[in-house]
Amino acid sequence: MQIQASEKYPEIRVEKKNSFYAELLLNDYAGITGELSAITLYSFQNFSLFDKYPKIAHNLIQIAKVEMRHLELLGKTINLLGVKPCYVFREQEKYPYKYWSSNLVNYDTNIYELLKYDIISEEKAIFNYQYHLSLINDKYIRKLLERIIIDEKIHIRCFQSMLKDFCSL
Repeated sequence: MQIQASEKYPEIRVEKKNSFYAELLLNDYAGITGELSAITLYSFQNFSLFDKYPKIAHNLIQIAKVEMRHLELLGKTINLLGVKPCYVFREQEKYPYKYWSSNLVNYDTNIYELLKYDIISEEKAIFNYQYHLSLINDKYIRKLLERIIIDEKIHIRCFQSMLKDFCSL
């Protein structure tokens, strides 16, 4: 199963420091549907399913590894923008920062429900990335977000395929 695009990630660069862009990326980094949340979600699901659904569990941990790469790329970008890449996010623009917490992880172990949840989470992540693309005018950051979106779309197809395979069992 293909879990990421074959194209390389762009070089991590920024045109100049910009704390507004960094704040937007903090939500992609550690927000409710951010990369840190995805890593912990898919890792938990892998650990919960490996004995009963080993193929699905394997795919989940492979996707978590791709999300870890995204986390690294975003963290480096946030740092270049002049902000420390902390595990914080804002639920809405004017709200204060919240620290990432494991209560953001969906601990459902029903295979059907968790795969549906994964699809919705990836769709929300793509929506957030696209929204941030509309606000960010840095060509280097835009290339990075566009490349990450490609992977996230592949993840949706993976989850849809796993859901279809599961439903045919």
